[in-house]
Amino acid sequence: MEKSGNESQSPETNFLSGKSLKVFVAGHRGLVGSAVLRRLISLGFKNLLTRSHSELDLTRQSEVESFFFEERPRYVIICAAKVGGIYANSTFPVDFITANLQIQTNVIDAAYRCGSVIKLLFLGSSCIYPKFAPQPIPESALLSAPLEPTNEWYAIAKIAGIKMCQAYRIQYSWDAISAMPTNLYGPNDNFHPENSHVLPALIRRFHEAKAKGAEKVVVWGTGSPLREFLHVDDLADAILFLMDRYSGAEHVNVGSGKEVTIKELAELVAEVVGLKGELVWDSTKPDGTPRKLMDSSKLATMGWAPRVPLKEGLAETYRWYLENVVNKQ
Repeated sequence: MEKSGNESQSPETNFLSGKSLKVFVAGHRGLVGSAVLRRLISLGFKNLLTRSHSELDLTRQSEVESFFFEERPRYVIICAAKVGGIYANSTFPVDFITANLQIQTNVIDAAYRCGSVIKLLFLGSSCIYPKFAPQPIPESALLSAPLEPTNEWYAIAKIAGIKMCQAYRIQYSWDAISAMPTNLYGPNDNFHPENSHVLPALIRRFHEAKAKGAEKVVVWGTGSPLREFLHVDDLADAILFLMDRYSGAEHVNVGSGKEVTIKELAELVAEVVGLKGELVWDSTKPDGTPRKLMDSSKLATMGWAPRVPLKEGLAETYRWYLENVVNKQ
């Protein structure tokens, strides 16, 4: 299938003004995609395209091409990805690099060639940056030093996605942009006991320990690494802000600008959950990157800022976990 005409090169409307135009949210059931969908609905968007994995397998090129040439969306937001924590990335490197390369290559290429897409946003991850990147991490730190080994497979795939967007912009003058969020949390997070990220993993483990009346709870690592967390609703707001106001080649960091140690985070989660047991740190387990704070000044100068405080966001996330995970077991 060849690109049909140059329809995508005629942006007759700003994103937030085109609420009747088709918007495809890839990965709408995930943490980020569901937040983007909620935000779009709240703003009055009327023509939202979504597909479950059973309806559209984004790793299958023929299925993705058929979807784009039939539906002809005007905007595309790529939230779909195979994600996981340190354990999952270390254990299943083939799955993480292959699935993510397939998803983003298929979606970006079909979105361009179908000829209808005005603008596309690719969502990356802060793990694209070197393990010992300068702090806070500026966008310019990309590819400046070796990656963190525990998640390099996922990181390499995400870097390739950024470069794909830049390549389509260079070769075809197509408006493909990239956003790089910091560590995320919120409703619809993955609370799996083995392949979840640190914050949902802590919520689940602490809730289960509380239910058992455990006197001690073992937590991986030393608790010393510094991390930045952003509520997924803030990221969704930033994504739509960028879709409306940004058209540049360089990816844009999206963070809260505030960091806590993993120990402080664990203590805050324990408080929110109501866990009374002692936290015991297992220093034989990996810490990962020692510090990871995003420099989000580029986005801040455009006029965007996060709104959800960490403790308030954690309390909301725990309520969602109780209602949607615990009560359905």
